Amino acid sequence: MHPTARNFADQVRDSHGFEVTIEEFPEGTKTADDAAAAVGCDVAQIVKSIVMRVGDETVVVLTSGANRVDEATLASEFGVEQGSVRSANPGEVKEATGWSIGGVPPTCHATDCPVLADPTFESFDRIWAAAGTPEAVFRLTPGDLQTLSAPRFVDVFE
Repeated sequence: MHPTARNFADQVRDSHGFEVTIEEFPEGTKTADDAAAAVGCDVAQIVKSIVMRVGDETVVVLTSGANRVDEATLASEFGVEQGSVRSANPGEVKEATGWSIGGVPPTCHATDCPVLADPTFESFDRIWAAAGTPEAVFRLTPGDLQTLSAPRFVDVFE
């Protein structure tokens, strides 16, 4: 197992008492479509960890692989102007979450940034999320997501 994925597994176990089973795919799971094909699920079951800058705050938005973040709705959710919402750059992603783009898990972030989640996940028995690298994923339930990430389930998606 890749050392970064192992680090994630150790962190989630130590922080939450949750044992993850990490699956690695050398061909990569960088996109939601790639991840869905690799694990054999619907793209909507893939948890995309989108890191956004909302005003001066970094926010992790967990969206279904079938959806996109609506920046105007996200701005409204945080009471800021639409022009102050943007995707975080790679340095901001790493600083806020401790993980690199493509491998950001839904939990065990380096900072206490707000986490929002797509209500779409609640319609599935199982979902899949990044496990620290663009090649590693783990399976969880919507209930596990709630326990591990404590997100606000908010519809800020296209």
